[in-house]
Amino acid sequence: MTFELFLFYLFGTTLVGSAMGVILSRNPVYAVLFLVLAFINSSFLWMLIQAEFLALLLIVVYVGAVAVLFLFVVMMMDINLAELQQGFTKYAPVGAVLGVIVLIEIGFVMMSDQITIKFNEVQEFAADYSNTEELGIELYTNYIYPFELAAIILLIAIVVAITLTMRKRPGLKVQDINKQVAVDAKDRVRIVKMEAEE
Repeated sequence: MTFELFLFYLFGTTLVGSAMGVILSRNPVYAVLFLVLAFINSSFLWMLIQAEFLALLLIVVYVGAVAVLFLFVVMMMDINLAELQQGFTKYAPVGAVLGVIVLIEIGFVMMSDQITIKFNEVQEFAADYSNTEELGIELYTNYIYPFELAAIILLIAIVVAITLTMRKRPGLKVQDINKQVAVDAKDRVRIVKMEAEE
């Protein structure tokens, strides 16, 4: 077994384990931390197939921004963990059936004749080859519509996250813009004259 193949199995196993942690974790904060671990291992796998730009993009964008945003949203939503734990077993059979279906589909894809590239047959490129340039050409020519659709979906997700955090609940303090605009300085500021001291 070569060292690259060992790294592939190591990162792949850790990725599958962290993905299972995202699904099975009952604490949403732990689920987000498992998601960060999954992103990091995915970036290592991208590095193994010489896709450095995608690997760094996964670290900077997803780990550095998206996962942190998930963590903030989860913590601001004030999720009732007891209620989540009660409903976990109710949906477990449905989740198990869906998981088996996904595994069967992955098995069909792996056994397909269209999968011809093996790990040890990754094409070697010259030192001046830019996979970033190739990715940009492919992304903005053949896949421009899915790229724009993904941007719209992410925008909708941001709006929904903000809406969920701003919902009315007991103890929530909100701004009253009309009262703030109508404030007079005499009502808010008191000027106290004091004698000068030596």
